[in-house]
Amino acid sequence: MLLVKRMRETLYSSLLVQDIFFFDTETVGDLTSRLGADCQQVSRVIGNDLNMIFRNVLQGTGAMIYLLVLSRPLGLCVLAICSTLAAIMLIYGRYQKKAAKLTQEFTASANEVAQETFSLVRTVRVYGTEEQELGRYKLWLGKLADISVRQSAASGFWNLSFNALYHSTQVIAVLIGGMSILAGHITAEKLTKFILYSEWLIYSTWWVGDNLSSLMQSVGASEKVFQLMDLLPSDQFISKGSKLQRLVGHVEFVNVSFHYPTRPTVSVLQNVSLLVKPNEVVAIVGLSGSGKSTLVNLLLRLYEPTNGQILIDGFPLQDLDVMWWRERIGFVGQEPKLFRMDISSNIRYGCTRDITQEDVEWAAKQAYAHDFILSLPNGYHTLVDDDLLSGGQKQRIAIARAILRDPTVLILDEATSALDAESEHNVKGALRAVRSDKTTRRTVIIIAHRLSTIQAADRIVVMDAGRIVETGSHRELLVDGGLYARLTRRQADAVA
Repeated sequence: MLLVKRMRETLYSSLLVQDIFFFDTETVGDLTSRLGADCQQVSRVIGNDLNMIFRNVLQGTGAMIYLLVLSRPLGLCVLAICSTLAAIMLIYGRYQKKAAKLTQEFTASANEVAQETFSLVRTVRVYGTEEQELGRYKLWLGKLADISVRQSAASGFWNLSFNALYHSTQVIAVLIGGMSILAGHITAEKLTKFILYSEWLIYSTWWVGDNLSSLMQSVGASEKVFQLMDLLPSDQFISKGSKLQRLVGHVEFVNVSFHYPTRPTVSVLQNVSLLVKPNEVVAIVGLSGSGKSTLVNLLLRLYEPTNGQILIDGFPLQDLDVMWWRERIGFVGQEPKLFRMDISSNIRYGCTRDITQEDVEWAAKQAYAHDFILSLPNGYHTLVDDDLLSGGQKQRIAIARAILRDPTVLILDEATSALDAESEHNVKGALRAVRSDKTTRRTVIIIAHRLSTIQAADRIVVMDAGRIVETGSHRELLVDGGLYARLTRRQADAVA
């Protein structure tokens, strides 16, 4: 169990330091299945199979040597039978390894379906797709059942082979041994010993075969685990970058192009150049899929640019220490994810400095979350649950978390999309207050579809199809009559 504990720790730590695109290709259900069932499979190998294999190999070797000493012809006959049994055992073990690998893959897929269905159960209920989801789950269970039937058939063939060869050994020992007694080559006492030791040898071979097949099954099941454990960590965690003595907040994108690793033929950004000055509030707007959030992902170093580079205070971002950089960034996403812990812990999550409860409450007040938090059953000690908080309340907690970090660069990616008009007005007031305070001024990058959120920005950048097509203030862009003006008119018509 100690070894399995270390194995799970090693696997978990290996997964945590992988690049983000690794998690784009792997499913959560598959990874949790590897951490759970696959690692547990190894404990049975260590605790039982290896022990039995070593023990029976030792006993079988001793029995074989004694049989050859008693009677070489009889010993060679038993050795030939054991060799046949060993050959069948190897074939059976290889099949068990392959079957176990498929079993773990099908189990992981079934777990993924179940996890996805339960996490989206409201969507399933609204659209009435319970039978459809049950059908998806049954599909993987059916494949699991097919593999189990084949494993049972292979096990039956293995046991049939053992029993046939075991009884053949007894018959051969009696026939050849009886003839040897009549010829005066051996005595009845030696024949009795021979039969007893041959049974010992054949049973040792059977135990080795049975445990070896179980070992191969475990190896097949944990093959994916060892592959994941052997993955090299992301370059961000291997290379120790430099740390600036003082971060001003000067951000510059220089001819940045990018495509996601899972979609190499689809260019998301094309030669984007953008300068964000220290303490400046820059808003990025555009149609869905224009590359706005991708710019943020690159700035957070979740991905690396395909071409071009990002400069922070004149230094290439890839040369900076990634952990140091992220400690100085506040980020609020469109759909903030909260951990299943109390609200106070969620707000102070990720802060490396000492945080008091007064600091937490101050940040919550700045994000206009303090009042609704106090109305919850246990206040700041209320355990966060998806059913407990609305989307707007989650966003305000995430904003409080970002404010508490006191970041030099603050990134808001649709951070007010789930807020009502009054809450949005209050949050914007808090952001304006933060900007006006000279001691806490910072570079702010805002992404928003609701143009009311960003009208007061120092500069508005309009993106379309991965390129920057317009730049200017709210009034300047309205006068130009371009894409921003059209978006503004459409939103005004929608409200009207």
